[in-house]
Amino acid sequence: MSITAPAGFRAAGVTAGLKSSGRPDLALVVNDGPDQVGAAVFTSNRVVGAPVIWSRQAVTDNIVHAVVLNSGGANVATGPDGFAHAHATAEKTAALLGASAADVVVCSTGLIGVPLAADKLLAGLDRAVDGLSVDGGPAAATAIMTTDTVPKQVLVEAGGWSLGGMAKGAGMLAPSLATMLVVLTTDAVVDAATADAALRAATATTFDRIDSDGCMSTSDTVVLLSSGASGHTPEPAEFAEAVQSACAQLARALIADAEGASHDIAVQVVGASDEAAAVAVGRAVTRSNLFKAAMFGNDPNWGRIIAQVGTVPEEVAPFDPAELDVRINGLLICRAGGAHEDPAQLDLAASREVHVVIDLHAGDATATIWTNDLTHDYVHENSAYST
Repeated sequence: MSITAPAGFRAAGVTAGLKSSGRPDLALVVNDGPDQVGAAVFTSNRVVGAPVIWSRQAVTDNIVHAVVLNSGGANVATGPDGFAHAHATAEKTAALLGASAADVVVCSTGLIGVPLAADKLLAGLDRAVDGLSVDGGPAAATAIMTTDTVPKQVLVEAGGWSLGGMAKGAGMLAPSLATMLVVLTTDAVVDAATADAALRAATATTFDRIDSDGCMSTSDTVVLLSSGASGHTPEPAEFAEAVQSACAQLARALIADAEGASHDIAVQVVGASDEAAAVAVGRAVTRSNLFKAAMFGNDPNWGRIIAQVGTVPEEVAPFDPAELDVRINGLLICRAGGAHEDPAQLDLAASREVHVVIDLHAGDATATIWTNDLTHDYVHENSAYST
C-alpha cells in the first residue's frame, strides 16, 4: 500500500540532517518506466517557494523521471540562492540517475524564510539513491512528514494495473490545494493529456475541498507519475475514477491528522443553484472559528451555521433564508430557517466524525467541504511552530 506498489517505481527515505530531531527528512521517488509520463498541480498562492518555480517548468513537457522531496525546510522566500539550491538538487539527482535535470521535480516543506541546508540535502541524495528500492514507499512517506503524526499512503488496485500514493500535511490545510506534498504513481499506460485531466479533476473535488484553517501554503504540489509497466491501458473514465479515489482517501487522511483536531467535520451543502454556490456556502461555514470552536466543545450550535450561510452574497449563492434546513448527524435541528428538533439529543462527543447537511432549497447542486474543529492543541502547536 504505497507508491512503489505499482510496477516500475523505486523509492527511498533517508535522514539528511535537515531536521534537528534527526528524523528522516529526504525522500526520492524514481520512475523506471518504460514510460515516464508526468502531470502536476501546484498551489495558487502568489508567494511560492523555489521548488515550485522549478517544478512548474519541469513538468511542462509532461515527462518526470524522479521526484525529490524534503522536509525540514520549505526553501521559500530565500532569494536567488534558494532557486540555485532547487536547481542543484535536480542536477545532482539527474546525474546520479543518468537522467535530465529538466525531468526532476523538487518539493520542499518546512519553515518559510529560512535558508535550506543545501549541503546536507545534496549529500543526502547519495544515500537516497543508494537506498532506492521497490519496497521503499513507506520510508519515503515517513521522510516527508513534518507535524504529521502518521505517514499517509494509499493503493487503488484495478484490472491488471494499480495506483499508489503518499501525502504529507497536517496544518495550513486550505485551497488551493491544501498544505501538502503528494506523489501518485501508476503502472497504467496513459498519455499525458489523460493523466493531466484526471489529476486536475480529482484535486478539484478532493484536496481543494479540505479546509482545516483557511491558511494557504506556499509549497503545495501534487505529482502524478505513470510508468506504463503494467502494459494495461484503462479507459480514461476508469483511470480518472482511480485517481479520484486515491486523492479522496489521502485528503481524508490529511483532515484526520489535522493539528490538534478532535473532530473531522463534513459540511455538505445540498439544494444549491449550482456547484459553485454549494462550495461557497460550505467554505463560509468551514472557515468560521465560531463554528469550529462550537464543534470542539461538542455544542451543536446551529445558529452559528446559518449565520455563516448568510454571509455568502446572493449573486454567488441565491437562497431564501426562510427555507434553510440544517441537519447535524442526521438530526433536523433547523427547519425552514428556525428551530426544529432539540439539539440536546445530539452527543457530538460520541464520535470523531460530524456530518452537517445544509439544504438551501434553491436547486439540485451539491458539494462537500471537510474541515476539523478548533482546539487548544491546535493553538498551542502553531504558537510554538518556529521556536
